[in-house]
Amino acid sequence: MKILLPVDGSALSLEAVRHAIRLVRDGLQAEFVLANVQEPSSLYEMVVVHDPQALRRMAAEAGTHALAAADALLNEADIDHEMEVATGDPAHTLIDLIDNYGCDVVIMGAHGMGEGSAAFGAVAQELLRHAPVPVMIVRPGERAEGAADTLEGGVQEQPDNPP
Repeated sequence: MKILLPVDGSALSLEAVRHAIRLVRDGLQAEFVLANVQEPSSLYEMVVVHDPQALRRMAAEAGTHALAAADALLNEADIDHEMEVATGDPAHTLIDLIDNYGCDVVIMGAHGMGEGSAAFGAVAQELLRHAPVPVMIVRPGERAEGAADTLEGGVQEQPDNPP
């Protein structure tokens, strides 16, 4: 089974990675694709920087930085994984990555960096609606999102995707 793990560097996205690791420790045979999607450069960034290659390089570095903690968790658990930093609209790009990597399921945090207090962030909602595979949402537990590595998160599964 191949599992897509969208990671933005937030505590909740890392809890989704920890949850996936617990599933493997409980006997699930899985490989993972860690993915980070960087938003396209804004007009302001393009005007100020003047160098499209520099903007792409900065986005790639930011994505690699966002994946670093999740990569370390999977390496420590000795779990096979691939990593992808992509640019584009996050939800649509993640759906493309599901197809490109042949993923069977997505495990992700309920919301990521910068998203409000809604039960699910915009990217999670879009994936729940449009992903061609099941999406498992890891929600924050009783403790604060920034808690230690042993943070217990609640999990909500979405086994079937509505049209």
